Order: sequence, then structure tokens, then C-alpha cells
Amino acid sequence: MKAAVLHALGELPRFEDVPEPVPGEGQEIVHVTACPLTNLDRVLAAGTHFASRAELPAVCGTLAVGRLADGLRVLFRSPGGTMAERAVTRREWCTPIPDGLDDEPAAAIQNPGVSTWAALEWRAKLRAGERVLVLGATGVAGRIAVQLAERLGASRVVGAGRNPRVLASLRELGADATIRLDQPEDALRAAFRAEGGFDVVVDYLWGRPTEVFISTLGSSDMELRFSRTRLIQVGTMAGAQVALPAEILRSSGLEVVGFGTGNAPPAADLARLLGRVLDLVAGGDLRIDVNRVPLAQVQEVWNLDQKGTRTVLIP
Repeated sequence: MKAAVLHALGELPRFEDVPEPVPGEGQEIVHVTACPLTNLDRVLAAGTHFASRAELPAVCGTLAVGRLADGLRVLFRSPGGTMAERAVTRREWCTPIPDGLDDEPAAAIQNPGVSTWAALEWRAKLRAGERVLVLGATGVAGRIAVQLAERLGASRVVGAGRNPRVLASLRELGADATIRLDQPEDALRAAFRAEGGFDVVVDYLWGRPTEVFISTLGSSDMELRFSRTRLIQVGTMAGAQVALPAEILRSSGLEVVGFGTGNAPPAADLARLLGRVLDLVAGGDLRIDVNRVPLAQVQEVWNLDQKGTRTVLIP
């Protein structure tokens, strides 16, 4: 069968023949119909993620949509890779797809939809009436974060990003305002301050944009006050490090926590959120734009700037 195979970290995967997967005890074959190409896939293949594989060659991908032998259409995960015509999975790793929802948007929404909802509801504990800033709002997950923050009751949602076309589209998704990140630091700092403070920040960027935002939080007086800015660190699209002055932590209500595989909600909560996300997409209440590409073109689109659209590979 055909698959996208990674031979060395830092290289592009190759579209080539591989042996048919052999199910182990409790596993079964699933015929893959749609596989999302995510930022996680890219950093795993680049070798820059803490979970990057040491044993290569390996089939890329961790999540996909497919059909089981009995015809059930499911979202599934597989440790043996999903960017292939067939993969192995377990029933407990599968989620049935609602009628009326196509395979491609179902595959595209699984990772950004569930992780974003969990980051807002479980990690940030977002409450109705709070103000939310999304750093990296022009990416796929950032666009989802704008929509879900508004749906979860945020009183004001501000999206910050670089792509002007995607940034302009955020208002129809629920953003009350937008901030261009590609402006000089002083102007960017002023734009953050002009919004008057945020209760929750969902950060897909880190690096310079986050550093500039953090610099707006401190105060230079000794007045006693209480405030909370919960910054949820999700991605590092703009850099792996920031400078965090101790004075900022002592003179502001900044709280920084990460969200990822090391601090995820229980499996039952994730399953509940996935069901809610799928129902929202099926009902047209949550939007994700999809770029359908044959799996054979995986090298051509691997490093493509998705501009807010999720690439989905079709075996």
C-alpha cells in the first residue's frame, strides 16, 4: 500500500510503498479516507518536538478518518501512523462521525477543536464575561479559538496575527477586534495596552509577540492591587523562548501555564469535547476551512503556509 514515510528527522516524508499493517491483539484495520496535516506532524518530523520518533523509517500522522471493516465511519488514532491507505487502531481509540459531516472537515477539526476547547474551558477555566486575547489567531487553531471563546461567553475576543486577509475574516467568526503583529514593537505594545487588559490569553506563538505582550503587564508603583491574566501556552510558532522579567511576575497578575500532552484533561473529558466539537461542525456552528490534497502530493504541501486553512490528505 502507499503511505507518507519519514526516513530521517528534518527531511520531507516520501510517498512510497510500505507493507500492509498487521493488527495486534485487540487491534483492527481501518481504511483511511482523510488525514489532516497538522503543525504537530511537522514538528514531530522535524525532530524539534519532545515526542519526535527515534525509530525510523515510520509512517507519518497520528489522527485520521476512516472506515472499519463493519462500515462504521470513525475518527481514530494510531501509533503506527495514519498517512496511509490503511492503518491499525482499537475500538476504544475511535469516535463515530455524525451523519451529515464529511470526512475532510471531521479529520481537520479533531486536533484544533478539542485542544482549543480544552485549553479555554479546562486549562484557562474561562468564565462568561471575561476578555480573551488569541495570539496567533490567523492560524487554524487560532481561528477555532476565536469562535469557541465567543461561544463560551467571552465578553470581548481580540485576535492577533500577521496575515491581513485572514485577520480581516476574524470578525465574522466572532472577534470584536484584531491586532496586526507585524508592526513595530512600540506600536504593537500600544495596541495591546489600548485594549485595556485581558483575563485569558491563548498563545500559539510564544517568542517576540508574546514577549511584547508580557511587557505591557507590569506596573512601576507600589500600590496593592489584584488582577489575573491567565496565559495558556499552546504553541511556539514564533519562537521557543521569551524573556520573562521577574518584575513582571511581581507587579502584575500574570499566570503562565502550558497546555499539551503533559497536562491534558482526562480521556473521558476529551471524548466529551470531541463529540461536542463534531456536533457543532456538523450543524454549521463551528467553521474550519479545508484544503483537500491527494496523499501523493504530501511533499509539495508539507511546508505550505496554510493561511488559516487545514490541509487534509486523501489516500
